[in-house]
Amino acid sequence: MLLDGINHIAWLSKDVARLGRFYAEVFDAEVGPTRQHGQAPGETMTMIRIGPHTELNIFVIEGNTEVDRQTPMWGRGRIDHVGLQAASPEAFAAIRQRLIDSGASDGTVTDFGAVHSVFFRDPDGLEGEVLLSKD
Repeated sequence: MLLDGINHIAWLSKDVARLGRFYAEVFDAEVGPTRQHGQAPGETMTMIRIGPHTELNIFVIEGNTEVDRQTPMWGRGRIDHVGLQAASPEAFAAIRQRLIDSGASDGTVTDFGAVHSVFFRDPDGLEGEVLLSKD
């Protein structure tokens, strides 16, 4: 393969501080500084590093109401949810417990054959999934 993963995923938020705390507490993510982005006043970007070469680029844009729109699975547009790969079985167990503790997941683990999966919903309502390969 010519690729070795995803560099970043960009999305909109209303409260990057709350979102950053969630990803830091649950996934040990590193939250970078918030800085002005683009030409429009009131548009910022914050990078949240979630892996060795993967980050979330979180944008806050004053007046943008897209973040208020949440719909059921498969009705969310072209990108429905984000799947994150756990680094190890121990990491998967720790993340699962942190998701339960934060109220972001009921902790149900689904066996999809090649992987185990636990779904969660972050503070902005974005659905995510943490996966652990069985091999």
